Amino acid sequence: MGLAARRLDRLEALAAELGGGAKAQKIDLRQADEARLALAALIDDLGAVDLIVLSSGFGEPNPDMDWGPERETIDVNALGFAAMAQVAMKHFLDRGQGHLVGISSVAKLRGHGDAPSYAATKAFVSTYLDGLRDLAKRRSAGRIAVTEVCPGFVATAMMKAPSAFWVASPEAAAESILRAVRRRAKHAYITPRWGLIGLLLRLMPRPG
Repeated sequence: MGLAARRLDRLEALAAELGGGAKAQKIDLRQADEARLALAALIDDLGAVDLIVLSSGFGEPNPDMDWGPERETIDVNALGFAAMAQVAMKHFLDRGQGHLVGISSVAKLRGHGDAPSYAATKAFVSTYLDGLRDLAKRRSAGRIAVTEVCPGFVATAMMKAPSAFWVASPEAAAESILRAVRRRAKHAYITPRWGLIGLLLRLMPRPG
């Protein structure tokens, strides 16, 4: 098992807790080229990988449109995500099998004035995964699965709206994601009731 994120101290503590030879690798998606090399090195160290879950993301309200938060959101959620997904897909294509899971968001469905780059980059994530799924279908005859996970509100440190509608606990969200991964779903709303919100957002006319 391989674990990767920015904060190596937390990863190493988790790897020790998990045991079983879990390996920790520091990867910072703000540096996409270095992140690609780090993920490739981790995969080589593990030998062969059957499942890769890409769950890193950044976003914060930015109604004043300061460039710093916009740039970091785009660097992490779009460029960084694509860098990781490309390495993962190349590995699976070389092996002829595997499962890529990418965390998008219900926010992909509608632009938001307080955080325009967040919604836009999550739309990028979902569309990029669609493209990889099409590639995998043509190149692996269904032996490579691509799962797009779209959470609604989950009670993590990243969520800036503690009184938001339909907030799921991290445990409930994780269980829902695991069920989607096990059935190799193409798309999954987390928790599933957010699928209703997704349907309504797709049907509603865009503002303007």
